[in-house]
Amino acid sequence: MTAPAPPVLRIDCSRRFPDWLEACDLALALSTYQTGKLFLIGRGERGRLSIFERSFDRAMGLWASPDSRELCLATLFQIWCFADALDGRRDREGYDRLYVPQLAWTTGELDIHDLARDREGRLLFVATLMSCLATVGERASLHPVWRPPFVSRLAAEDRCHLNGLALREGRPAFVTAVACSDVVDGWRDRRGDGGVVIELATDRVVAEGLSMPHSPRWYRGRLWLLESGTGWLGFLDPASGRFERVTFCPGYARGLAFHDRWAVVGTSMPRGDAMFQGLALDRELAARGAAPRCGLLVIDTDSGEIRHWLRFEGVVSELYDVAVLPGVRRPRAVGLRSDEIRRLVTIGEAAPLRPAEA
Repeated sequence: MTAPAPPVLRIDCSRRFPDWLEACDLALALSTYQTGKLFLIGRGERGRLSIFERSFDRAMGLWASPDSRELCLATLFQIWCFADALDGRRDREGYDRLYVPQLAWTTGELDIHDLARDREGRLLFVATLMSCLATVGERASLHPVWRPPFVSRLAAEDRCHLNGLALREGRPAFVTAVACSDVVDGWRDRRGDGGVVIELATDRVVAEGLSMPHSPRWYRGRLWLLESGTGWLGFLDPASGRFERVTFCPGYARGLAFHDRWAVVGTSMPRGDAMFQGLALDRELAARGAAPRCGLLVIDTDSGEIRHWLRFEGVVSELYDVAVLPGVRRPRAVGLRSDEIRRLVTIGEAAPLRPAEA
């Protein structure tokens, strides 16, 4: 009997996608939790894409520093922080970023979704299993900093599927949840219209009636988010709670990043389980005669048009997050499963001992 062919990965892009990366002078990072990969998308030789990947179990939330020198990645039971080891140089193969997993916190399996550093440098993350926003520490899996007012206590029950975090001026400002539920897995019964956006400063639900909202981002005076259950990118007025639709994204939308006037949106193939069945996204796709896609969409927020795309086919069918890397041409990363991490040694600034006082 002939053995089945191993799964393959195919990556395609629109004709001008590499030109867009060049014009914006940036690269992209994205996480695929289903296959456990961190992908780095940059520019290679002669107008081709540079695609680099490393394996990290259940790769989820991503955050990149404004200078693209640091990456943070949530994984199955750890958060990894990567530091660039090239310091503005290029190596012999033409890479201008080498992200080394320099620091990790072991959190246990908290189903971490979004994460980010605030203006004080504190690493915050959404601990979805515990229904809270938390930070890291040296002696605990997590230090809770906030939980929704309708969640009565911390419990490993994923009561409301808290998932998204938006910073405003470097401070945590808004979160998204799939439903206002205070029982184990209660959010699953209200996937279609139970989604909410909560303002952290006031504990106020500023929008409700959404379908599986994800990836809230405050950008240029607007609160943008993805209504994953319908497939729409849009922005929200926190005062009125009105969600303004901008662009339909053909797929289950998660992962949102901005550069200049551009929004970069991740889309996934809906899984065949009950969680994804019966959503408005199915009707939206059918009305357009479209099939869901896994990949990235580059959207002009001025017009709402999808100008460029990157598409995954084969073994990768679900993405979670995307981050932009300004000023980066061709990035790569060191993984945990190769000999390179044992051989790579970087030397920082000297830290001389101070003599003991008599």
